[in-house]
Parts: sequence; structure tokens; C-alpha cells
Amino acid sequence: MDTFLAIVAVLLGAAGILGSFLPVLPGPPLSWLGMLVAYFRGGTDSSGDPMGTGFLLVWLGITVAVTVLDYVVPAWFTKLGGGSKYAGWGATAGLLAGLLLPLPAGMIGMSIAGAFIAELLFARKSAGESIKASLGAFAGFLFGTGIKLAGSAAMLYYIIVYI
Repeated sequence: MDTFLAIVAVLLGAAGILGSFLPVLPGPPLSWLGMLVAYFRGGTDSSGDPMGTGFLLVWLGITVAVTVLDYVVPAWFTKLGGGSKYAGWGATAGLLAGLLLPLPAGMIGMSIAGAFIAELLFARKSAGESIKASLGAFAGFLFGTGIKLAGSAAMLYYIIVYI
């Protein structure tokens, strides 16, 4: 049973890393579930100390903060770029469409193109304004992805340490 729980914990941590990039998976919450499995497994770190409840709760707080920031920050970056809600919607639609294409033309290129087209067509902005808004939306996407990746990678590290 120990081996099974260890495998589940690592798989959840790895799924959390994937979820940092793929919008269909909740990255940091999956990684935190991996930490929870490692906690209940009862493993210890290299000095023989078990994972503490306080440590687990701190990471729960970080997970909640990162998840909330992932929803707030892209909109904020889009507004900094002069974009409307259409840029955010277009970036998300482009990101989902980009899952079908290889990187970087896929998620990255389609996210920028989706925000640009949405601003141009629905917000009726000029090409220059639309480019600025789409780059703001893309910067928000990068920041959100970065904080999710950093949090999920750190949690995977601790999952491995405590197994």
C-alpha cells in the first residue's frame, strides 16, 4: 500500500505540473492533493522528520493564493495593456484552440492571435490598440502560468522529499 500511495502522490504532483500549462487541469490543487497523499502515507524527509500539519496547511494557503492570482492577474495585465474583457476571452479561446497545434504556434501564438482578433472585431479597436491589448493578455497568461508552475514544481519537490 505504501508503494501505491507513493506512486499516486508523484502522479498527482506531475499532473499538477501539466495543469500549470493545460487549462483543463487544475495544476496547483492537484499538486497539493499529491502532498496530502504523501502526508497520509507518513513518509519522512532525509533527516527522519515527518511532514507536519502546519507545513501542509501553509502549502494549502499557497495553493489557494496561486489559484486566485491565476484568475485575477491575467485580467489585470490585460487592462494594463488597454484591453477589454474581449481580449481575455479571445486569449482563452485561442489558448484552447492552440492545444491542437504544436508549441509555440499552438498555445502561445493562438492565445495572442485570439486576443488580437477579439479586440479588433468585438471591441472595435484599431490594430495598434489590439496588438497592445493582446500582448497584455499574453503577459498575464505567462505570469499566471509561471506562478502555477513554480508552486506545482515546489510541491512535487516536497512530495519526492517526503516519500
